[in-house]
Amino acid sequence: MPKKIPDFTEREIWAVETAVKERYARAVEIQQADVELRLDPVLPVLTACPALVWQEGKCAFLVAKVGEGRFRAQFFYSVREQYGTGREEYDDLAECVITLLKVQADHERRLAAEQRAN
Repeated sequence: MPKKIPDFTEREIWAVETAVKERYARAVEIQQADVELRLDPVLPVLTACPALVWQEGKCAFLVAKVGEGRFRAQFFYSVREQYGTGREEYDDLAECVITLLKVQADHERRLAAEQRAN
């Protein structure tokens, strides 16, 4: 039986809350959840992982803890519109969240520019 991935610590939750608050200049509700992820690209096995999720506008964000000091992140608008950061995994939670927020902001800017051009 695989070893259970530890939940987010209070310090890790605080780090995510702080980064999100800095991005939006206000507190955003962040919820704890569990997600099932495929941690090994070769094996079709899903592993339960703790996650932090929040929503801003029409976009939802997810940061999953996939091991001790290991994190993955994505943002999505719907089942068909899911995006990552371009990096599979992070060993620094702050870098993971900041990159996630930056990639999503860049995505929003590109969409707005495309809409203005059309």
